[in-house]
Amino acid sequence: MRIVFLDALTMGDTPLTEIEKLGELVCYESSTAEQALERVKGFDVAIVNKIIVNDEFLDAACPTLKMVCEAGTGINNIDVEACQKRGVLVRNVAGYSTDSVAQMTWMHILMLSGHAFYYRDKVMSGSYSAGNVHTDPQNPFSELVGKTIGIVGMGAIGRQVAKVAEAFGMKVIYYSTSGTSHCTDYPSVSIEELLSQSDVVSINAPYNNRTAGLIDYGKMKLMKPSAIIVNTGRGGIAVEEDLAKAIDNEVIAGVGLDVYIREPLPKDSPLLRTKFPQRVSLTPHTAWQSIEARGRLAAEMANNIKELL
Repeated sequence: MRIVFLDALTMGDTPLTEIEKLGELVCYESSTAEQALERVKGFDVAIVNKIIVNDEFLDAACPTLKMVCEAGTGINNIDVEACQKRGVLVRNVAGYSTDSVAQMTWMHILMLSGHAFYYRDKVMSGSYSAGNVHTDPQNPFSELVGKTIGIVGMGAIGRQVAKVAEAFGMKVIYYSTSGTSHCTDYPSVSIEELLSQSDVVSINAPYNNRTAGLIDYGKMKLMKPSAIIVNTGRGGIAVEEDLAKAIDNEVIAGVGLDVYIREPLPKDSPLLRTKFPQRVSLTPHTAWQSIEARGRLAAEMANNIKELL
């Protein structure tokens, strides 16, 4: 069996040993759309992460191609119907990053709610050392116990975020992005109720027609000025320009993002030029990729490919 990984850079140095055992594996760190059309020819399996798989791609890959293996969960980049028409299997990996994303979500929440950037700058700048008091009484943080967290999307990751919130003594509410409130462990509310009631809003939902631009500036104005928004789901669910505007106008107290509508984040993004940078926590779409999560992803991709054997 011949296997090609067209954009393997996202896996870093994660061993692909189990996949290599299944046949000849050729890895490219990245591929342009044009390069992918040439590189996929003659292979039985194409592993992709962000490569677009459409009719043009399949024309180049078939008749040898038997499977497209997504190196992740989302398959927005794959025309599944076109693959089905040609008898090409499509497989993704679900659930491998639940704990990883939940942990990163809480990293953002704790850094923002705990004023971590302000305190770090206070010490590292020498301001604390130059003072005459052992503490900083000017900028106290609030405890999370007794506060409300509103989770947008109560799937596996949302439930894990909720479990941690309960450990902090928080009240949990959620908004069902599918329109069907399957989870009965916590109250299901409208998006307007969630935003107005929450001290922390955690977005853990997919990007689709129901969630695109779900939280814009008008909805942010429903929030408490002390509230924060964290998005580790998909970029574009909360409008990025409006998030920056809400920070600048002190409509909300903090923003934590791991995902963006365009990735990498453009250099001219207003998120990089806010008036209050200490209220903004940004990471480069890394919530999914703990060491353990990448290992699980590689193992499950190998299991998917074993179907062909």
